[in-house]
Amino acid sequence: MKFTKLTAIAVAASMLAGPTMAELVFPSLSYRTGPYGANGIPFADGYSDYFTLVNERDGGIGGEMTKVVECETAYNTEKGVECYESTKGMGSLVYQPLSTGMTYQLIPKVTADDIPMHTMGYGRTSAANGKVFSHVFNYPANYWNGASVAVNHVLDVNGGDIAGKKIALVYHNSAYGKEPIRTLEELAKKHNFELSLLAVDHPGQEQKSQWLQIRREKPDYVFMWGWGVMNQVAIQEAANIRFNMENFIGIWWSGSENDVIPAGDAANGYKALNMHAVGNDFPVFDDIQKYVVDAGKAAGAGDQVGTVLYNRGMYAAMLAVEAAKTAQGIHGTANITPAMMRDGMEALEMTADKMAGLGMAGFGPEFAVSCENHGGPGLSSVTQWDATAKSWSQISDFSPSDNDVIGKLIMEDSAAYAAENNIEEGCK
Repeated sequence: MKFTKLTAIAVAASMLAGPTMAELVFPSLSYRTGPYGANGIPFADGYSDYFTLVNERDGGIGGEMTKVVECETAYNTEKGVECYESTKGMGSLVYQPLSTGMTYQLIPKVTADDIPMHTMGYGRTSAANGKVFSHVFNYPANYWNGASVAVNHVLDVNGGDIAGKKIALVYHNSAYGKEPIRTLEELAKKHNFELSLLAVDHPGQEQKSQWLQIRREKPDYVFMWGWGVMNQVAIQEAANIRFNMENFIGIWWSGSENDVIPAGDAANGYKALNMHAVGNDFPVFDDIQKYVVDAGKAAGAGDQVGTVLYNRGMYAAMLAVEAAKTAQGIHGTANITPAMMRDGMEALEMTADKMAGLGMAGFGPEFAVSCENHGGPGLSSVTQWDATAKSWSQISDFSPSDNDVIGKLIMEDSAAYAAENNIEEGCK
């Protein structure tokens, strides 16, 4: 059963009815409305459509049908917490809030309630330390990995030496946008580049002063941690001052079609990181077309299939399904609980053979999760926008980040969190 617009009344009714024993419940804290709805919609569609595919093609997971319960948050942290509280009693197996603000609020809640949370490529980066954050997972990569891969890309195109170069970070003035700052500061010390920080207030429509500063200071590169309309405005402003788009690199939340198409030809050459493949040239999309879109069961109109954010939602759902299969194998039952799901996520392995078997060969990096590492290997690729073809191309392999720097920061931050919250580090 799939919900595309779940009202509060429907949520309450579902709770009164209680979870169906033959269903595995996957909540979707979506935002189809609000200032970031244009980005939330394709992710929610991809997330829901993959579970529909699993039901229609495979008969569910291990014989248990899946049920996606969608609750609208409008990217509002308070509403997100309300959605969590109203759906957790349904047997919800894993939460994917798609918001760093919500993630910070939900970390203590999911831990107390023994429900896992997957913050794929966002949230609190130090949650990669599973000995402290037992119920939070951020595989296959986190923000600090992204910051490092962006710096590594700049190193690659400069022959390994960026001493004296200037890098400006244009970031959403929120917990999300501030996440990479510490890492970039450490990398600036290591590689002797100059870092400047330019905050952009929500929702990001006003950026004239920031780009005037960029025009004055002439940084060699600009990194961006943006979301929604902020990305569109930044790319247009960069074009207005004739900044070289090949030197403008966004995090994976600043690299969708929504971000570049409004700028037209001026966006050509813009780069963004990604934790998964772009495009729809994978067998899984043929299955989605057959079993979901053509069957009239798509969460949306079917026009977002293969776009960056649709792919990301689909990828997140696929990882949830594979973790559920792992949990079923560990515990010898198909009707798993949230606590069992947590165990499956902590034992998840994504191999090349497994990806190929899913019709997604090369779609994402190989990785394995463990108690000590809830974040995976931190691999990311660089993609580039072709304004003529109106498509993204992956211009690098999934490459590693600087784990010497990042590992130390993760240990420091997670240790501080453990001390503040009286958490005894260890594995479950």
